[in-house]
Amino acid sequence: MELNIHTETLAAVFALSVALGALTSRTGFCTMGAVSDWINIGDLGRMRSWMLAIATAMAGLVGLESAGVVDLSTTYPPYRTPQLAWLRYIVGGLMFGVGMTLASGCGNKTLVRIGGGNLKSLFVLAVGAVFAYLMIFTDFYASAFGWMNDWTLSLDARGIDSQALGSVVAGAVGGDAATLNRALAWIIAAALAVWAFASADFRRNIDHVAGGIGFGLAVLAGWWLTAGPRAAAWKEWAEFADVVPSRVEAQSYTFVGPMADGARWLLEPTNAALLNFGLMALAGVVVGAFIHAIASGKFRVEWFRGTADVVRHGIGGALMAIGGVLASGCSIGQGITGVSTLALGSAIALLAIVAGSALTMKATMWWLMRD
Repeated sequence: MELNIHTETLAAVFALSVALGALTSRTGFCTMGAVSDWINIGDLGRMRSWMLAIATAMAGLVGLESAGVVDLSTTYPPYRTPQLAWLRYIVGGLMFGVGMTLASGCGNKTLVRIGGGNLKSLFVLAVGAVFAYLMIFTDFYASAFGWMNDWTLSLDARGIDSQALGSVVAGAVGGDAATLNRALAWIIAAALAVWAFASADFRRNIDHVAGGIGFGLAVLAGWWLTAGPRAAAWKEWAEFADVVPSRVEAQSYTFVGPMADGARWLLEPTNAALLNFGLMALAGVVVGAFIHAIASGKFRVEWFRGTADVVRHGIGGALMAIGGVLASGCSIGQGITGVSTLALGSAIALLAIVAGSALTMKATMWWLMRD
């Protein structure tokens, strides 16, 4: 029975991701694009869409948690762990922000571009998969970045059992952590939604509105599939498979870890036990974007303009992978999925990703003007 439920869950994730890939391709939802529009032309439309996705996922998740429908006591990645690796979140977030700008898109956008025929993004995915694999499945992380663990802040040593914002506030000023977390989640989600819809231009742009709400609902659906009514059976499947146990914990969309999982699966393509949520999400988004590209007549094969373009995208893919692992997620994995849990580390990573991308764009503009 466990294997059947596992298969059904993976099938559901794949179907959901096909819809997400088509939606993202149709609406132009893009986290890097949100920063680019803001920095380069002062347009906040896609940034409002990003914040609306966070608001949707956050409001839905706190509603499900309040009703006892989902259990996020353990997640992959461990968003609410009391071990606040703040330096990793900052350095990793900055690296990911720089990388996604050089690579012309975050992990999700890379997959959407592949579905649309962009071979440059396929190269980025290949490079990212190699470096993500090195970071997760070899000693590369420990030897190059292990020293960062010494800077981790242990909140539990201060009597705080979670980095969820409500728990941190309760530890500082007192009060019930669960109640504070729910209240803060509703307040933040409402504030983000109000800010998004405060713009008349945004309200009139169906693509921006649909992209934000749709992506938020997809993240929420991911949480429900892995932390909802059948979560126990989903987790018990780990006993039958040769996989990292955390891969069957409660989780939703993130796109760096799955790159490493994809590389690992390619080494053993006949091992069905290596198929997991992340791989189904990755494949589904590509397929959904491909279907939309064919249906809309927008499928176009694209290749590099020259050697410099190859190098730039290769560096971008490597930085996205290394930074994403350090930050425990990407602009989706931390910037929407993680933030929806109200994890303090996710907020830090999100701000670092935006800062890294914005600074890279500013530096690029300065260089072009200088030339």
